[in-house]
Amino acid sequence: MKNPVSHSSAALVLFSGGQDSATCLAWALDHFDRVETIGFAYGQIHAVEMDARLRVRDAMRAIRAGWAERLGGDHVVDLSGYGAVAESALTADRAIEIGESGLPTTFVPGRNLVFLTVASALAWRRGMAVLVGGMCETDYSGYPDCRRETIDAQERALSLGLDTPITIETPLMHLSKAQTWALAGELGGDALIHLIREDTHTCYRGDRSHRHDWGYGCGTCPACELRARGWQEWQAGRA
Repeated sequence: MKNPVSHSSAALVLFSGGQDSATCLAWALDHFDRVETIGFAYGQIHAVEMDARLRVRDAMRAIRAGWAERLGGDHVVDLSGYGAVAESALTADRAIEIGESGLPTTFVPGRNLVFLTVASALAWRRGMAVLVGGMCETDYSGYPDCRRETIDAQERALSLGLDTPITIETPLMHLSKAQTWALAGELGGDALIHLIREDTHTCYRGDRSHRHDWGYGCGTCPACELRARGWQEWQAGRA
């Protein structure tokens, strides 16, 4: 993990309402004086994701003293045209499996690159020099745009293109999913763990009808399996 930047600064968090982005939002609120969030309606099949982000954002204010004052505005950008072009199992009725390319069909080509580019434009306009994202290359689904090498290249491209230094913080980059659960506990205690379990949404199938120890989801898609395994490993380590 990179060293935290100065606390007397501002950050824009790429916020989807899932476990990882919720943990990143808590991390940002713990490190910056002003934090705003940005979300993307990119044609994802399950609107439950967009609903979850609002619930989590609102509840995050009460987790720790001072967080309510630091949490600023939320911005949602319509990228549905991009989602239609970059069709995947997250934006179209397709089976979740490994595709001919060797990548899972849940891979939305260029998604993080597009999100970071759009977020950087907003950050530039808002006078922010730091973006925070939940990309991780330790426990992930093989997405090439989640690697720190990719993020470093994007960071340099954005800094050059905007003619101003842009930093992309990825606090989860080298953490396992169990360590991500642990980080959430360190940042916000039981209250944040409860919020993540009850209100964040990770399931690729948009399932909110099945409740597990780690939260809601189908329990069988790759996102659910990863989240469940991380929960179990974290719980075992605390026993």
